[in-house]
Amino acid sequence: MTDDLPALYARRFSDDDADRQAAVWRELTRFLQRYVAADATVLDLACDRGAFINQIHAAKRWAVDVRDVRRHLDPEVQFVQTDGHSLLDHFDRGSMDVVFMSNYLEHVPSAELVVEQLKVVAAVLKPGGRAIVLQPNIRLVGGAYWDFLDHKTPLTEKSLEEAGHMAGLETEEMIVRFIPYTTKSRLPQHPLLVRAYLALRPLWPFFGRQTLYVARRPVDVS
Repeated sequence: MTDDLPALYARRFSDDDADRQAAVWRELTRFLQRYVAADATVLDLACDRGAFINQIHAAKRWAVDVRDVRRHLDPEVQFVQTDGHSLLDHFDRGSMDVVFMSNYLEHVPSAELVVEQLKVVAAVLKPGGRAIVLQPNIRLVGGAYWDFLDHKTPLTEKSLEEAGHMAGLETEEMIVRFIPYTTKSRLPQHPLLVRAYLALRPLWPFFGRQTLYVARRPVDVS
């Protein structure tokens, strides 16, 4: 499947889609900045075109993807082409303050490998460091979860939290219904409307189909 990804994503996402996503992500990143300190070292795992890492404010920004996407990234973002399970081949243990993942874990081939991926994430985090996961929730999405050929592992907020616990992470916050399933959803796409949606939490239960999971590596783990 990895060899087919460029063609698959070329069919799925146009440049117009990327521009629209970037505008939406400008507001999402503004919201997520509360979890990222200005002096942090941040890693965006499976970064795609860098919608998050290009816009987050941090002292050091790293991005990882199995495809070479560096032409889409801000020049100050340092890029490594690798898969998520091989992070320790490229980064020291305890070297990251934040690891971010968006719409990634559903592509991992099995539940066991989801746990292993989160163990790798925990290993590269500093004690007290955060894992931030934005994840479609199959309980909320239903059959549309399988509309994408590369989705492999179904996850709900409960199985996601269980996987994090098995990987040695401690839940800091779980927002079960956060944002719609895709940037092509019915929610208006204008940045000001996205900002208003994020500010009006009572709307989230009506539109939210993706879960936001924030967890920490315990300080006392060696």
